[in-house]
Amino acid sequence: MAIRQRAIQAEDKEERHQALLDAAERLLLRSPERVPSVAEVADEAGLAKGTVYLYFPSKEELLLALHERNVQGFFRALIAVLDGQGRVDVARILALTHEHMVEPPLFLPLAARVFGLMSQSIPAESAIAFKRRMADRLERAGAGLERHFRTLAPGEGLVLLRHSYALILGLWQMAGATGACPAVAAVDQPAAFQFSYGNDLDGALNALWRGVVGETASAPAAGTRP
Repeated sequence: MAIRQRAIQAEDKEERHQALLDAAERLLLRSPERVPSVAEVADEAGLAKGTVYLYFPSKEELLLALHERNVQGFFRALIAVLDGQGRVDVARILALTHEHMVEPPLFLPLAARVFGLMSQSIPAESAIAFKRRMADRLERAGAGLERHFRTLAPGEGLVLLRHSYALILGLWQMAGATGACPAVAAVDQPAAFQFSYGNDLDGALNALWRGVVGETASAPAAGTRP
């Protein structure tokens, strides 16, 4: 009976944890230019303000958790594809990237914001724990890429994912300075900075991936799945 009670309590805690993240996400989507307060998140979730602090020590760590949930969605989808038996090619990987990173309106703005917070407002131990969990995801997904793309040496799958993420976020930030991002208005931008984020990103990612792995990929050999 005690085990069942603990399970119910764990389910309740997870439900509240996700409800707070959902509330923060809704507030950010409605007002992307500002970070909601703890009180606003609690009110949006229909919970007491003190409840937020039971799950997140600060609004900055709540944002970090929301960003990690977004990232986890991408890696869960990518790893599911890589762990399958079907053929995986560059187009399929880039389609997943668009679906989970580029198209959701909150992913990139939140990622950029969280990167700034990790060097300023998020405690070092929380930032390090987040990076360790990210490293685990990168290592697993990188190994999956190496099973499918035989031109990749051990460790190169992780590097390719890291470079891809830097390219996605870096180009987005540069596009923001030109007005391609709605959060920033473009005023008399030089021609060199007037570009379409989507078009530039597609070209850059295709060049990166096809340059590293080539045009072909094969199904993983029998017995190589983890």
